[in-house]
Amino acid sequence: MTAPLEGLRLVTVAHGTRTTAGNLVAAELTAAAGERLGVEATTSYVELCEPLLTDVVATTDRPTVVVPLLLSTGYHLRHDLPGSVAAAQRPELVRLGGALGPDPLLAAAQVDRLREAGATPGQPVVMVAAGSSDPLATDDLEAAAALLAAAWGAPVRLATLSALGTRPEHVVRPGDAVSPYLLATGHFHRKARHDSLAAGASVVADVIGPHPRLVDLVCARATALVGTGRGRLLAG
Repeated sequence: MTAPLEGLRLVTVAHGTRTTAGNLVAAELTAAAGERLGVEATTSYVELCEPLLTDVVATTDRPTVVVPLLLSTGYHLRHDLPGSVAAAQRPELVRLGGALGPDPLLAAAQVDRLREAGATPGQPVVMVAAGSSDPLATDDLEAAAALLAAAWGAPVRLATLSALGTRPEHVVRPGDAVSPYLLATGHFHRKARHDSLAAGASVVADVIGPHPRLVDLVCARATALVGTGRGRLLAG
């Protein structure tokens, strides 16, 4: 168990989706992280679901760490989220983290999802991500695919569903297993599954979801944002 950080508020921010079940993943993950850390925890979203991060941090009056539930760098992380924090009445009380990925904990969670779906050791894998127009996101995704390959012990190729990168229909081969690099269900999850199966995938794993490894990761990112010991942020 992580020692409670008295006085701290944890805020997570997910992309948001029109699919209710997808938004609940972020809420479940946030609640689990808040309980483990012993702090108040609030889920927020970039768009498509309320509350929005802008509204959550607007009037914050105590130390707050914001952990994005976003798997790679992109426009939201580089522009939207910093803008929301800058617009807060007391931005000095808010610390904003970076993308969750790439990270070995994410790769470990993906391996579990592959096994649960019936993928077999040594089976080639295609990691399917949402995609971004930001070249830095491509770097993150390639690193995440490499981490998954190391954790899985077999080759992993990368496909994206939008923007930069190669689409699943041009990457997935008959007999491949597919690992959606997605936190929650929604449009991209449905598209990843449909396109991968149409290309001949034999196994499509579930989204990463509120996996215990993700709870570990959110807690680690929140603690790192606070700083050393009880934390520079808590100390003012």
